[in-house]
Amino acid sequence: MTADRYALVGHPVEHSKSPWIHARFAVLTGQPVRYEKLLAPLDGFAATVERFRAEGGRGCNVTVPFKFEAVALAHRLSDRVALAGACNTLRFDGASVFGDNTDGVGLVRDIESGAARPLAGTRVLLVGAGGAAAGVLGPLLQARPAEIVVSNRTLRKASELVQRHASLARQLKVKLAAVALDAVAAIGEFDVVVNATASSLAGDAVPVPVSVLRTGTLAYDMMYGVAAEGFLAWAARHDADPRDGLGMLVEQAAESFEVWRGVRPPTAPVLRDLRSLLQAG
Repeated sequence: MTADRYALVGHPVEHSKSPWIHARFAVLTGQPVRYEKLLAPLDGFAATVERFRAEGGRGCNVTVPFKFEAVALAHRLSDRVALAGACNTLRFDGASVFGDNTDGVGLVRDIESGAARPLAGTRVLLVGAGGAAAGVLGPLLQARPAEIVVSNRTLRKASELVQRHASLARQLKVKLAAVALDAVAAIGEFDVVVNATASSLAGDAVPVPVSVLRTGTLAYDMMYGVAAEGFLAWAARHDADPRDGLGMLVEQAAESFEVWRGVRPPTAPVLRDLRSLLQAG
């Protein structure tokens, strides 16, 4: 049986374990899927996707820094994309392109099931206001924490993201606010801190002060592997509970796989095997 082609499109992509994950999903579900990595030039995202589609590709995941650009390529959008304004999953349906965002579902599933940390009633700090943060804010709100604070170096971007989600927050009775990063130190401790910036990938310093942590705070970096080590080590030094984004990666991949194939792959054995693979070096 000829395998259907899917891909991850981003810049960079070399570090990604998505091809390994989707290869395991294909085996476990019996689906004829081949998944690859496509490095798109920073000014050539749309051309890269269209070329892949013209060559017979059936869909793709989109990673940094193209999640906002991906929205414009879709003819039909899921409610999740309409709310987030960011897209990480494209499905090619003949002449039509469907856009979805599976990041937030993946994050919430990994926090609540993988880390066994229910979000209801908690105080959450979401660091960043780019495509990654935009994709997860809606599902985080739907988990009904007491409060979410979005903090970003540029306050305007955080405020725009909060405003886009303000109606949902009011509906769910979740307090939602935007704060500049240099003002975070004054707003106290959080139960959950999610790093949705690219600071880990770039090797930059931890973007928030230690004052946001209390003993046992879940400090979650959406990156994984070497990229997340600095943030996780910082969290551990201050008695927080560090967790990388590997579980989120697997969970959002499973959601994308289901969008493409209509089949939900198992995630627990894939995450277990992937962690073992990474630990073995």
